[in-house]
Amino acid sequence: MPLTDSLREEILASVPNLRAFAISLSGNGDRADDLVQETLLRALANIDSFQPGSNLPAWLFTILRNLFRSDYRKRRREVEDSDGNYAKTLKSQPSQNAHLEFEEFRAALDKLPQDQREALILVGASGFSYEDAAKICGCAVGTIKSRVNRARSKLSALLYVEGTEDFGPDDTVRAVIGNGR
Repeated sequence: MPLTDSLREEILASVPNLRAFAISLSGNGDRADDLVQETLLRALANIDSFQPGSNLPAWLFTILRNLFRSDYRKRRREVEDSDGNYAKTLKSQPSQNAHLEFEEFRAALDKLPQDQREALILVGASGFSYEDAAKICGCAVGTIKSRVNRARSKLSALLYVEGTEDFGPDDTVRAVIGNGR
C-alpha cells in the first residue's frame, strides 16, 4: 500500500498517543522520543504490510511495544540504577504539589507488573477499546479486562484512593485509573 496523504495524516495524528505510551513504558522522555521515531521509521519502511481498513493506531502501538521489548532485552545486560539513588542526584526535585503528586503516581504506576501497566495505559489513558488493546498485546479480551481491573485496584491501593470521585475530571489519576469500561 502506498503512503497516501490521508494515511500520512492518520500516522501524524497518532504521534502524541504513541509518545504518551512510550513514556509510560520507558519512564524517560528521551527514550520515549527515540522509540516513537524508530516506530515511525519502521512503519514507513513497512507500510506495504499495513492492511487498509484495519486499525492504524493499533498497528503503530504494536510496533512501538515490540521495539520497547526488544530494547528492554538489550538493556537488561546493562548496569542499572535500580534504587534510583544516582538518578536523584542528577535532577532537581519539583517545587509544586502537582509535580509531587505526579511523581507519586508515576512511582505507583512503575510498581505495577508490565502486562498490567501496558493494559491500563492502552485502555485507560490511550482510549483503546479492550478488543484493540488485546490485539496490541496479543492476548484475549478477557485477559486485558482482567489486567486492567487488577491494575486499577492495585494502583488505587498504592495511591490510597478510595474512589475516583474525589478527583477533578482532568486529574491524571482519574484519566488512567478510569471508571471502568
